[in-house]
Amino acid sequence: MLVRRAYVENADPERWPYTIPAVADLAERGLTFRKPITFLVGENGSGKSTVAEALAEAFGLDPYGGKAGTKYASSREKSELGQVLKLTTSLAGQQMMTGPRRARSGFFLRAETAMAMMSTYSDVPGYWSGQTDEMSHGEGFLTVLEAMFTRRGFYVLDEPESALSFNSSLRLVELFHRLGRAGAQVVCATHSPILASTPGAGIYEFGANGLTEVAWDDLMVVDHWRRYLNDPQAYLRHLL
Repeated sequence: MLVRRAYVENADPERWPYTIPAVADLAERGLTFRKPITFLVGENGSGKSTVAEALAEAFGLDPYGGKAGTKYASSREKSELGQVLKLTTSLAGQQMMTGPRRARSGFFLRAETAMAMMSTYSDVPGYWSGQTDEMSHGEGFLTVLEAMFTRRGFYVLDEPESALSFNSSLRLVELFHRLGRAGAQVVCATHSPILASTPGAGIYEFGANGLTEVAWDDLMVVDHWRRYLNDPQAYLRHLL
């Protein structure tokens, strides 16, 4: 493990983002990483993207999105949580955070800024081959992921499934599994029950009661998808 725990000291419970139950829980108890692959799962507004962004910032990844050791958007300030979030790391993790640039390994993929970042770095040495502007959204995401997520490092993703089909999501599951076996660490905020099914992953559900470590079968999103696919009208009759 590169990052073992994330925590906050002296949080103000009356101030955003600590008004979000899951973030307040993190500030009170910390967030422990027990598996190489960890998913943060919850509804919109539950705080999972806020935490994912802060983890990337605390590790030294560019807050706009990009690989370790570079600054794609140096004028972007760290988030409120990213400014105070602290990490307990292994020796290897500490060396990646503070060592020379060539020793740093990791990547932050933000769904909101990914297209601009991808356009900037296409065909740049040290990144990926091919112009992602000429690819479909999903093809571009997979090109970046398969080129940049290749060795031991700390990788943070915020809702990568936004661009991916069912089959492409399965390819990302395979990539996550491969990274975990290679000694890398992945933290992914997601709505996708497919991604969260990565074998051996740890899962934290973000909700009104804070942070809960759960099994895949017990995730609310898994239950909802099962019910919906079995009987869509059970949901639609309340909406239409």
